[in-house]
Amino acid sequence: MSRQIFITEKDKIKLQKLINEAKEFHPSSEVYLNNLEQELDRAQLVDSQKVPHDVITMHSKVLLRDIDSGEEMIYTLVYPNEANIMEDKISVLAPVGTAIIGLREKDAIDWKIPSGMVRLEVKEILYQPEAAGDFDS
Repeated sequence: MSRQIFITEKDKIKLQKLINEAKEFHPSSEVYLNNLEQELDRAQLVDSQKVPHDVITMHSKVLLRDIDSGEEMIYTLVYPNEANIMEDKISVLAPVGTAIIGLREKDAIDWKIPSGMVRLEVKEILYQPEAAGDFDS
């Protein structure tokens, strides 16, 4: 059984537009785009002002733990043009980015990445724009 994920209406609109444009201009990325599209299709839509504070939305900063290694990492989930691994900003189109969007604190997932499978737990959401009253990010 799949875990329930949540996405704001605003994020879904922007992400669907991104997917459509990327499919047209970057057909080699179609597998990743299809994964994100499947996540969006099954997500429960919520108003930006009513999204639970423990849900990963775009521009959320999160503390993740690799369940197998115990390694912890902090990432900010961003759009592809904002991605910068040196600043720990991961694209929503990256496999881990697609895996975590819409998850809640304490959720754990198994997700296929190019090097195999990764098992991640969302330990904490350090910043969520909507919880901070930032509805324009």
